[in-house]
Amino acid sequence: MDAQGRGRGENIDPADQWVLNPNTGEYELRLSPSAPQSPIPAPRGPRNTGAGNPRARSASPDQAPERPGRASPERGTPGRDVPPQRRRRGAPEEPPGRRGRKPAKGKKAKKVLLWTSGTVAFLVLATGVGGYLYLEHLNDNITSVSDDGASTGGFKKDQAINILLIGTDKRTGAGNEGYGDKGSEGHADTTILLHVSKDRSNATALSIPRDLIVDIPDCPTQQEDGSEKVIPGSTGARFNTSLGQSGRTPSCTMRTVTELTGIKPDNFMVADFNAVKTLTSAVGGVEVCLGKDINDPDSHLNLPKGTHRIEGEQALAFVRTRHSVGLGGDLSRIELQQQFLSSLMRELKSNDTLTSPSKMIKLAEAATEALTVDSQLNSINKLKDLGMELGKLNVKNLTFTTIPVVDNPAEKIKATVVLDESKAPEVFDLIRNDVSFTEVKQQQKKEKAAVAARLKGEKAPASEVRVRVLNGGAPAGSAQSTLSWLQVDQGVSKSENAGNAPAELAKTTLEYAPDQADQARRLAEILGLSGSAMKPGESVTNSQGLPAMTLTLGKDFKGAGVSLTPPDKAPDDIKKSTADKVVCAE
Repeated sequence: MDAQGRGRGENIDPADQWVLNPNTGEYELRLSPSAPQSPIPAPRGPRNTGAGNPRARSASPDQAPERPGRASPERGTPGRDVPPQRRRRGAPEEPPGRRGRKPAKGKKAKKVLLWTSGTVAFLVLATGVGGYLYLEHLNDNITSVSDDGASTGGFKKDQAINILLIGTDKRTGAGNEGYGDKGSEGHADTTILLHVSKDRSNATALSIPRDLIVDIPDCPTQQEDGSEKVIPGSTGARFNTSLGQSGRTPSCTMRTVTELTGIKPDNFMVADFNAVKTLTSAVGGVEVCLGKDINDPDSHLNLPKGTHRIEGEQALAFVRTRHSVGLGGDLSRIELQQQFLSSLMRELKSNDTLTSPSKMIKLAEAATEALTVDSQLNSINKLKDLGMELGKLNVKNLTFTTIPVVDNPAEKIKATVVLDESKAPEVFDLIRNDVSFTEVKQQQKKEKAAVAARLKGEKAPASEVRVRVLNGGAPAGSAQSTLSWLQVDQGVSKSENAGNAPAELAKTTLEYAPDQADQARRLAEILGLSGSAMKPGESVTNSQGLPAMTLTLGKDFKGAGVSLTPPDKAPDDIKKSTADKVVCAE
C-alpha cells in the first residue's frame, strides 16, 4: 500500500504495523484487535537447479541451519500447528489464532542495502521481520552464475570493495516485447564499477560506456554440462559484447573490466529490464527532475518539464531514453541513469523507507527475484553482509562519474568511443589507490597528514642508504633492474638483490626501523614513493651482517625510475556528481 492510502480508514498492511521504537532501536508489533496477521511466504521449490547449469542456484554453505526450538519449513506451512508465543505480563491478550513476533532482544532490525546492477542499484531490505522461514524463502529466490575464477574470490569486510553492476538489454518477462534487441542474449548495456573505500567513508560509481572500444580477453567459461570452454577474445570490440556475444557470461565482462582498468572486481550483479520496474515499484517510486518536456517514442517516455515520481514502466522508460536528452547518445543516457540512481539512493536512505517493514519486505522479494549474482555471492547471508558494509555510506560521499572517452578517430560517422588517454589512466589510478572523489572528513585529513609527515625531515646521503630489494609481484627481473638503477644511476651502493618476497603485494612498500628514517626518506625521494608506501617497522640484516631496510616491489611497480606516488585527489576537469544533489535532465 502506498503512503496516500494509509491513515484514511482503508485496510492496513500488517507489515506496516511493525513500528521502530526510537528508544530501543527495536521493531515492535502493534496490531489492532481486528487487524489480520500477514502470513510468512512459504519456501518455494528450487528454480532452475539442473546439474551443471551455470545459471542454477548454488547450494549455499552460508544458509542458516535449523536451530533447536525454531520452526522448520514444514512447520511453517499452512495446516500445521504452531505453538503460540508466550504473552508478556501486562500485555493485552491477543485474539485466538494470532501470533506476534518479537525481534531478538538487544538487536536492531537488520537493514540490508543491496546494490544491484546498471540502472537498478541500491535498495534496502529487512530480514529481521520474517525470521528463519523468510530467509529460506529469499535464498530460494536467488539465481547465481559461476564467476569462472575472474573475481578476487568475493568481497572482504576489512578491504576496499569493487562490485561490477551489469544491466542487460535482454528481453525477458511479460510486457518487455517492445524493449531491447529482438532475440538478444543480453549485452552489457549499462555497466557500473562500484568502488567502496576501505574505511567505508566514500564510494565511486564508475560508468563504462557500452560503445567503448576495448580488448576482450579469452574467457574460460563454465558450460551447462559442467565442462569448461574457453571463449576466444577479440580486439577492437564494443564493450557491450563482453556479455552475450559468442556465449560470453558476466565473468567475461568482469575479465574485460580488469583488462581495461587494472581493477579486479570482487563480485558481480546482473539485472534485466524487469529489475528496474519491480524494484522501483517496491520502493514506491523515485523522484526525477526534467529541465524540459520529453516525448521519446523509442523509450516510451512522455513527461513534461518539472519533478515527477516514477516507477515501473515509466522508470524503465526514463533510464532507457537518450534521443531526447543531451546530445542524444549513450553518454547522455548515462548521465540520466546516474541522476536516477542518485534519486533512488536518497529515497532508500529516507525514513519513509527505513522505518517501513512493508516496503522492506517488498524490496527483499523484488531484489532477490530480479538479480543474478556470481557464485561467491549466492545466499541471502552473503548479500546481507555486503549490504551492511555498503549501508555505512553517506550519499554525499557517493560520486558518480564516467570513464573519460573521446570519439573514435578511426570513424567518419561517429558511433563508438575510445579511452581519453590523457585522463582515463588517472581515474583508474584514483580508484586503485582508494582515493575519494569527494572531500574527505577531517579525521581522514589528519590521517593523510600523518602519513605525509613520514616524508618530512632530514635525508641521509644516497651512499649511506642500505636496502635489500625483493620482488613481491612485479614483473620478473624487476628486483635486479631496480638494483642496477639504484647502484649505477642513483649512487645507492649499499643495496642488494634479495630475490622473491614470501608473498605478493598489491603495492610497493619500504619497511624501515625508527633509526633508519633518514635513509627511508632519501630512498622514497629517489623512487618516488608516497608516505603511505613507507612502513615503520624493523630492520633486517643484509649479507654483510648490517641492518638494512626492505624494499618490496609490488604489482603496482612500473619500472626502475618510474614514480610510484599515486594521485591524492580527483582532477578538477573530471565530470562527476554526488548522490545527495538533485540534477535536472536537459
